[in-house]
Amino acid sequence: MDVHTRHNINIVGAENGPTILLVHGFGCDQNLWRHVVDELRAEFRLILIDLVGSGLSDPGAWDATKYSSLAGYAADIREIVDELDLRDVVFVGHSVSAMIGALATIEDPSRFAKLVLLTPSPCYIDDDEYRGGFSEADIDELLESLEQNYLGWSQAMAPVIMGTPDRPELQDELAATFCRTDPECARVFARTTFLSDNRADLSRVSLPTLVIECAQDAIAPREVGAYVHARISGSHKVTLEATGHCPHVSAPAATAAAIAAFALST
Repeated sequence: MDVHTRHNINIVGAENGPTILLVHGFGCDQNLWRHVVDELRAEFRLILIDLVGSGLSDPGAWDATKYSSLAGYAADIREIVDELDLRDVVFVGHSVSAMIGALATIEDPSRFAKLVLLTPSPCYIDDDEYRGGFSEADIDELLESLEQNYLGWSQAMAPVIMGTPDRPELQDELAATFCRTDPECARVFARTTFLSDNRADLSRVSLPTLVIECAQDAIAPREVGAYVHARISGSHKVTLEATGHCPHVSAPAATAAAIAAFALST
């Protein structure tokens, strides 16, 4: 199956500019990057994709076994950059895709130049001194609710994830994006996302890395950003004066500025 069709790949922006691959998080799709794209397209070549099971990806590519592990998504990322013959790629991954990008570049860093982790979390569950933001019971309840009534879960969780009660149109857009996702795919991806633990992988990241966090984020609190930053050698961290887990939607200019400054840095 052609990777363009499988992942609904779109390439926009400056044809000869530095290449940035933008990868969305759980329940989302490439459309949520559009305001960041508007900020970056004059200077960068932007590769937009939908992960299998999300957005306008090919439904025939879905494999519940493959995508029960982040390694399945990471393999897709490596295949995309190989098939498109991309080089010196700046990988930008939101939320769970931050860890997908980390795994892809650990396995084969040769086609990547830099890694941008946007509101990342290597583990969502609190563990001894580690604070992931959720107890094990919290995650069990979240997954049970999602599995029983995905549309209801989407409507309830979108405001929490977006974190912008003064801008209800943003949480409505996120909820609508969630609701367009096939519930069966979402159930598998949710378990893959919220039960993964990639803390041990962070020290294996070899690329120059930027961690972008928000001043307030109910899904990935600042302790998580500090943890990721501390465990990726030589990484940089930027804290946006933004709330919520999706600053590319709620604060696209600041998010794009942080990405661009890092992408162009030497």
